[in-house]
Amino acid sequence: MADLRNSIRTALLGTLCLAALPAQAEIRPNFVEKTYAVTGTTGAALYRSIGERGPAGKSGAGRAVARTDFDLKWGRDYVRDGDACVLKAARSFLTITYTLPEPAGPLPPDVARRWAAFIAGIRAHEAVHGRYVAEMAREIYDTTVGFRQENDPGCTAIRDAIQAPLKQAYARYRAKNRAFEQSEMARNGPIHRLILELVQ
Repeated sequence: MADLRNSIRTALLGTLCLAALPAQAEIRPNFVEKTYAVTGTTGAALYRSIGERGPAGKSGAGRAVARTDFDLKWGRDYVRDGDACVLKAARSFLTITYTLPEPAGPLPPDVARRWAAFIAGIRAHEAVHGRYVAEMAREIYDTTVGFRQENDPGCTAIRDAIQAPLKQAYARYRAKNRAFEQSEMARNGPIHRLILELVQ
């Protein structure tokens, strides 16, 4: 009987400890897919049309095959704790938009097959960019919720103070994104191979 009481006490203690842990935010992006029309009935013609109509590159130079954009906003709950202010909770409002090419008309069977493989690879590539955005949002949540600013009873200074971890998370996102893009776009890399297989 004593062993049973000890087991129940241990189980209750474990439950209380779990209840004391902060709940993890659910980062639930809203995904939007946009397309732009490309023309041609050969792989080479389709790729040429991508070069003419694709979304402008983020650096402003040239056009990309596809692009991932995002819009991230936050709802934040600040609470006073004596003379301090604490960011008690945050809710993310994240929209990730993929812009992808789409043939304007039907394609010959062999070209349609190669296009299907090409666009599947491009979609998978952009999905990695989208995952990096969601990971950035998670990092922002993890590094800001619970943030405490002393001597801030009006909860004004804290709004500037949390900008530092936001900027750090964004810088890490950009570095990871850039490294992935360089690896994928390198000669004989995955994107280069997709293009060669399309235009063969």
